[in-house]
Amino acid sequence: MTTLKVIKIGGNIIDDANALGQFLNGFASLKAPKILVHGGGKLASKLAEQMRVAVNMIGGRRITDQATLDIITMVYAGKINKNIVAKLQAQHCNAMGFTGADGNTIVSEKRAVNTIDYGFAGDVKKVNTALLEVLLKTNTTPVFCAITHDENGQLLNTNADTIASELAIGFASKYKTELYYCFEKNGVLLDVNNEDSVIENIDVKTYQNLIDTDCISEGMLPKLNNCFHAIKHKVNKVCIGKTDMLFNTQIKYTTIQK
Repeated sequence: MTTLKVIKIGGNIIDDANALGQFLNGFASLKAPKILVHGGGKLASKLAEQMRVAVNMIGGRRITDQATLDIITMVYAGKINKNIVAKLQAQHCNAMGFTGADGNTIVSEKRAVNTIDYGFAGDVKKVNTALLEVLLKTNTTPVFCAITHDENGQLLNTNADTIASELAIGFASKYKTELYYCFEKNGVLLDVNNEDSVIENIDVKTYQNLIDTDCISEGMLPKLNNCFHAIKHKVNKVCIGKTDMLFNTQIKYTTIQK
């Protein structure tokens, strides 16, 4: 079975032009098929401040009112996504930019209001792979930003880690899927202040023990939940670490196991 790599890059890479350029050079050289998913970085917040639109965050999550949705659509689906696609084309990697609305690829529902109203935040319901399969077979690389839709004309701000996980799951019956979360740390760290304390393998039992002993930072919990969700749904391999793990198997990073 052919291997499909789904790779998600975080805001720390998006915000650093040199780091982004180096990553995209390496990414372009990876053997197809592959899918890239990117977050939004700090640009949306900077633009919101310039436009005098309040930036509201609760527990690290953005409250997406209509004005904020307009800004992140411009930034995520526009400037950032098209900049990445253009840079990949310059490296002879034929790429195509996507939101979940394009080709009806990712359908979400507006997050229900419990104690917090997150506004136009979306939780993924369905991934439609048919169009993406055609593109992958012609060596075209989809590049997804963190926006989906609800099939009723509404765009929704959606967590990029979740989008990557759901894409990997959606292709798991057709490819040997591998999911990579790339960010600024070497992997999941036992000591957040020690880059050498990488936990190289985490299974469900280890994960629960790390939670019980408060060894995992709150910001890492949603990412790890997406990792185990992917493994549970037949994604073959899930890894967390710096982008170097894609090109150098000798470095340390975290692998999620059943």
